[in-house]
Amino acid sequence: MSTWFSNFPLWSALIAIGLAQFVKIPITYLYTRRWDWRLIFSTGGMPSSHSAAVTALTTAVGLIEGFNSTYFAISTVFAIIIMFDAAGVRRHAGTHAAVLNTLIEDFNVLVEEMKALRIKPRQERARKLKELLGHQPSEVIVGAWLGIIQSYVLYPLWIA
Repeated sequence: MSTWFSNFPLWSALIAIGLAQFVKIPITYLYTRRWDWRLIFSTGGMPSSHSAAVTALTTAVGLIEGFNSTYFAISTVFAIIIMFDAAGVRRHAGTHAAVLNTLIEDFNVLVEEMKALRIKPRQERARKLKELLGHQPSEVIVGAWLGIIQSYVLYPLWIA
């Protein structure tokens, strides 16, 4: 059990996720002037916690195992795939959700109009989909730098 607690790459990645999720709150406050603590548990937004986690993991693996190791190579490829997915597929899924939500709003208006005419619709109301799923490229880049910097800062403290 003691080796699990001393696994720097694991803890670096987990700390990076927590840090990225926490940092979303003040960053969002700067833009919206309101505190939204739900962001701690949400996906999407600035910075990408996915990117922070995988770059923290990759950097920590490089620091521990060496930047020319097979483990670092595996982690790097893993990180690239995750960041590409966060900025690509997941972002597009969020865009699709936004379009579908417009259709859902129209559907819900239609349901209300049908009720006013005393026509019983087949389905009461549709629920909106979550739109903030993926990341803009800038959010991925900032998350990546956050993970790298965090690992370099924690490494000397962890090893000491």
